[in-house]
Amino acid sequence: MYIPKRYGESRIEQCPFCGRQSLIKNSQGIPVCRDHKDKELPEMKCACGEYLLMQQGKFGAFFNCLRCGNINMKKALEINSDRINKITASEKIEVKKPSGKTELVRKTVVARDQVVRSDDPRYF
Repeated sequence: MYIPKRYGESRIEQCPFCGRQSLIKNSQGIPVCRDHKDKELPEMKCACGEYLLMQQGKFGAFFNCLRCGNINMKKALEINSDRINKITASEKIEVKKPSGKTELVRKTVVARDQVVRSDDPRYF
């Protein structure tokens, strides 16, 4: 079944660290989300064992292997998924629940509005 593309859906790039929609490019030129704008991708290796050289092109970032040639970013991230998972695992912390289970939770800083009522001591 053919599903036509809608305007703006043809190229939605995802953050390589968390999978959310990317909005910003980091210092390497890779599209990432706001939370990972200061992070950089580690050295990537090809399936043959050579290191990949990151390059920028007309259609975005891609990698070049001296033996294999050009490799698109999606394929390079699949090959090196264990390296990227180590980086994202360092962002997560363990939280122990009262039931005795431990759960990994991402560290996030959420700005919350503080409501002060007139009967609150912080009002004055």
